[in-house]
Amino acid sequence: MSERITTPFGFGSTALEVVEGVDLSGRRAVVTGGASGIGVETVRALAAAGAEVTIAARNVEAGEQVAAEVSAATGNKNVLVAPLELTSQDSVKEFARSWDGPLHLLINNAGVMATPLTRTAEGWELQFATNHFGHFTLTLGLFDSLRAEGARVVNVSSAGHLSSPVVFDDIHFERREYDRWQAYGQSKTANILFGVEAGKRWTSEGITMNALMPGGILTALQRHITPEELAERIRLRGGDKPLQLKTPEQGAATTLVLAVSPLVEGRSGLYFEDCDEALPNTPGASNGLAAYAIDPEAAAQLWKVSEETLKVQA
Repeated sequence: MSERITTPFGFGSTALEVVEGVDLSGRRAVVTGGASGIGVETVRALAAAGAEVTIAARNVEAGEQVAAEVSAATGNKNVLVAPLELTSQDSVKEFARSWDGPLHLLINNAGVMATPLTRTAEGWELQFATNHFGHFTLTLGLFDSLRAEGARVVNVSSAGHLSSPVVFDDIHFERREYDRWQAYGQSKTANILFGVEAGKRWTSEGITMNALMPGGILTALQRHITPEELAERIRLRGGDKPLQLKTPEQGAATTLVLAVSPLVEGRSGLYFEDCDEALPNTPGASNGLAAYAIDPEAAAQLWKVSEETLKVQA
């Protein structure tokens, strides 16, 4: 078993601190959901390090505003915007088809959380369709570009994965009562499992994939949660002491560690919290990594189910 990876960064580190002294000139990055929340700070840090960054956003106008602000702040004029609606397989496939040339960093950052029961046109539960299926199709669609020069894929997961494994016999809540937190949890577990199986399939292609928990951050992600429920969840997550929240700048730091740190070079299937590889979850704890989220059989099954459902292959 490999030694646990720890870095010089921690809970309070910011994305810009992580990339300080890093030169990403000539590197190309895509950040899904780069027009809001921690996505903005991820874009800012990558641009500050000299990368060409494409903001893949549902709201192109918001993306263009972020691109202009980041370019002005960093002096990097190569901050671009392209439309991407993760709940639309047509939109995802069009984004991948339109990408030209190599891609060195794919940050699967966009997501939805705790939505009321909503189904896509295909009948898929919205959170799983957005958080996993959308990014699965996108990543496989960009496979040749990622393979061209070796690349890192970073999946923004969550401690919410502790709420549920992927329930393969009823992923879309067709027979069980819908629970929005279990639905969110299994979609975040899928983000981690994706990297476990990708490590088996793609490391020889020069592509690695890892996942992370950004921390507790107040962003538009919580728009489906009442203030009272949010306060209660913060209390429960904190246990005996108040949960410490992060700023978006701090929340994006762990993403950047997985994107640029030499310590994770060549590694896949990892899950990081607070800029370090997470420890195993212990019963009753609200952090750490659930064993089912790195189960190789579940990872292989998820890949198979995803390919069959989405009719995509790399």
